[in-house]
Amino acid sequence: MRKMLATLALLLVATPVVAQQWYYEDMGTPIAFYDNGVAQFQFACRGGDLAMGFWVRSPSRAVAGASSLHLAMVADPAAGSDRKSTAGASFAQDMPLIHADGTSMIVRGPVARNWARIAQQAQHTIRVAYVRKQGGIEVFDSNDFGAKGSSSAIKRVLDRCG
Repeated sequence: MRKMLATLALLLVATPVVAQQWYYEDMGTPIAFYDNGVAQFQFACRGGDLAMGFWVRSPSRAVAGASSLHLAMVADPAAGSDRKSTAGASFAQDMPLIHADGTSMIVRGPVARNWARIAQQAQHTIRVAYVRKQGGIEVFDSNDFGAKGSSSAIKRVLDRCG
């Protein structure tokens, strides 16, 4: 009985850490982010403007060699869908890439605000990828981020600078 109570107490203490996948920091720059170990997706208040960022630590060769690409986000892609599918995607078109310690893209303004609202509505998964169109659509470095906690974390950033 004591062993079961100790296990239950340990689980209750660990639950808040496990349950909150999106994080919010307010250390001078309000930021809501999810880091899956391979990539990070974030919304931040930078200089009073909302900015959305996508950063991949070890990008594919095509991304590492590109100066600009499109960015695609799919909220709640169909279960089991191909990670290269862009069905239901929103796009940020022809944005410059930043190559430093990985590859990242920063999007500001109306696109960032629109994507913040879409990400807030996701229930399970937010999929983000670099894409380009040369004939057909090519998808690179597609990453899935859990949506749990995204609504409240992103709301806190939007309340400051949305």
